[in-house]
Amino acid sequence: MEKTPIEFSKSLNISETTIPGLLLVDLPVHGDSRGWFKENWQRSKKLELGLPDFGPVQNNISFNAEKGVTRGIHAEPWDKYISIGAGKIFGAWVDLRKGDSFGKVFTTELDASKAIYVPRGVGNAFQALEPNTVYTYLVNDHWSAEAQEQYTFVNLADETLNIKWPISLSKAELSEKDKNLPMLKDVKPMAPKRVLVTGANGQLGRALHAEFPDAEFTTRDELDIAADGLEEARPWRQYDAIINAAAYTAVDLAETPEGREMAWKINATAVANLSRIATRYNLTLVHYSTDYVFNGERTVHQEDEVFSPLSVYGQSKAAGDIVAATPPKHYIIRTGWVIGDGNNFVKTMKNLADRGFQPQVVNDQIGRLTFTDTLTTGTKHLIESKAPYGTYNLTNDGESASWSQIAAQVFELSGHKATDVEGVTTETYFSSKEGIAPRPLQSTLDLAKIKATGFTPRDWESALSEYLQQQS
Repeated sequence: MEKTPIEFSKSLNISETTIPGLLLVDLPVHGDSRGWFKENWQRSKKLELGLPDFGPVQNNISFNAEKGVTRGIHAEPWDKYISIGAGKIFGAWVDLRKGDSFGKVFTTELDASKAIYVPRGVGNAFQALEPNTVYTYLVNDHWSAEAQEQYTFVNLADETLNIKWPISLSKAELSEKDKNLPMLKDVKPMAPKRVLVTGANGQLGRALHAEFPDAEFTTRDELDIAADGLEEARPWRQYDAIINAAAYTAVDLAETPEGREMAWKINATAVANLSRIATRYNLTLVHYSTDYVFNGERTVHQEDEVFSPLSVYGQSKAAGDIVAATPPKHYIIRTGWVIGDGNNFVKTMKNLADRGFQPQVVNDQIGRLTFTDTLTTGTKHLIESKAPYGTYNLTNDGESASWSQIAAQVFELSGHKATDVEGVTTETYFSSKEGIAPRPLQSTLDLAKIKATGFTPRDWESALSEYLQQQS
């Protein structure tokens, strides 16, 4: 007897649901008298239509022998791509993530022609509507005891969810464990993935606390990012981003044998380690660069200028920039003349002014100050706005000035005479000193690219005035 051909064929399409990030997928299925065929998972096509590049590492299959088998509601700390190999299900998804959408519900039927992408923390349940239903799913992490501790569950029968199960739960096949899961009012929402901040003790690391209060901050003593075995030091799939605020910044000491080794270890080797992890686990890597990767011959430096470092420090930072650009998801934030909580140029000048000194300060190195609050808010803006990945210059805005002009402003704002500051050339200033690394003379960074993302840094002069008021 001739069989009637099966034809589910339709266009590949991805649509949003009522739960943020939960995406419904229409799959073309081609059938004939033999059965049917479909491309169940095709990365490039789905990325083009907006599915996240979630990096599946495991494929699981649930076989459900009888109609009415019901499983869930379970939320695991990883993303899933669910599809049907045979039969049909009624699916129910509940947002169990911390946030405004907690408790939202979406239901639909899935057969071979539909799939669904379930983001981390969204609870998943299904009911088999046909015997011998095959339910398959890709996940982007492996089971572990630590991951299991983050599982979140809610009871299938919770009336506040208002799920209209096609087959009454009293007649469905459920496990005893699923029957005894907590009600929504008793569920602790799943926290978002972690953000790791390295270099927690530095002035930038300390400033990042204000913008990323829930991040995990770590020092070199707690996590040596330059050491072997870094990949085993954390459950990296439970992280979303790494903000690398660790750096070796002793510009002159970097010219010594010991300092050279430390500069390359922290500014290059450690960054290479983080870049490999970010690439493998699909994390966003945020790395901070410096104007010292350039020789300072251009009046204004743009992001795509070719590296031309003058010093060992600059060379090690340029190497770090190169490897930091290898993860698909990266922000390299190039900055300079950083002022924050700790010893810095502004505090030194204020202290000299208050003590009645009349310092010599170089007048041929030109740039802008960068206050750490500007650097940290700019970092948060890039991440949260989902700005295109790449390199961004970020300093405070305003007219460029020399170090001696800035020092004069510090003296004046501190109630002293600006004329107490004597401007001298870099050559004159360092003429009697040994072991001094060469400095770029022009350090002004073009801010057009980051401004185009919607972030405009405030003027460095007003930021300086406010900073000094806070120091009084």
